Amino acid sequence: MGNVLAFRSKDFLKWADNVLEGILRRSPIGTGVDLITKDFFNWATRNSIYPLHFGIMCCALEMAVASAPRFDAQRFGVIYRSTPRQCDVLLVNGPVSKKLKPALRRLYDQMPGPKWVIAMGECAISGGPFYNSYSVVPGVDQFIPVDIYIPGCPARPEALIDGFIKLQKIIKDNKKGLLTGK
Repeated sequence: MGNVLAFRSKDFLKWADNVLEGILRRSPIGTGVDLITKDFFNWATRNSIYPLHFGIMCCALEMAVASAPRFDAQRFGVIYRSTPRQCDVLLVNGPVSKKLKPALRRLYDQMPGPKWVIAMGECAISGGPFYNSYSVVPGVDQFIPVDIYIPGCPARPEALIDGFIKLQKIIKDNKKGLLTGK
């Protein structure tokens, strides 16, 4: 008598996904699919940046101006979203208090990968004028990995757009296939 496997439908789909993904990752088929799609997905990722705006103080005003018609950050594919599940960039500006730190970390953890972090302004980078305060974290990089630092108090919209262009270069340089990760 043979063994019979019984699955519920969602368990079967999960099992089939794992098996197919494993076959694609280890076989030449996965390498070929990555070779064909890697450039396209990299181009799409770097030209459709969805930052989660996390504005606390004056840099948030400059961030809003960067999206206004004068600077038009959308021409670089930057479209702000309000939920972390739809974002790939966490844009932090303003001083982060120790009370706010766990909530900001939770937002970062809720973002799907690949994800990047931009620290905008002196407050996000080092605490700014509040660096010696008992209640302010001396820099976002104390608890979240930061990819781009944009100095300034407040940082100008041109600097923010330059930061997005630098992030696009980082994405372009770290081109990886979705299946093999190579």
